[in-house]
Amino acid sequence: MDITYDTEYYAHGTPAERWERARLFFDAKEYTAAARVLAGLVEEVPEQTGPRLLLARAYYHSAQLGRAETELRAIVERDPVEQYARLMLGRTLERQGRHAEAGPHLRIASAFAGDFAEA
Repeated sequence: MDITYDTEYYAHGTPAERWERARLFFDAKEYTAAARVLAGLVEEVPEQTGPRLLLARAYYHSAQLGRAETELRAIVERDPVEQYARLMLGRTLERQGRHAEAGPHLRIASAFAGDFAEA
């Protein structure tokens, strides 16, 4: 398949149309395709959490854990109280066997969700 055509397909349409296409791919468990659409959106609107978080989830589900970690760290750096990004970062680190690094993120996510350990 021609790379230019392939890239044009994933970049075609307005941001709203691409967001919808990415969500359809994600919902269909076509995580790699969703990530390809979302990567362009995140470049265009890096300050928006929604596309970046869905991109991280697509990377996670397609076992692109390093990329997922990068996106999740960018979210947490900008918004330290983003509970789901903390949870996903912890899970991503766990999946990479980095349990000591995952622990603090998972505890913070639990605290933000109101899940406190009994004393």
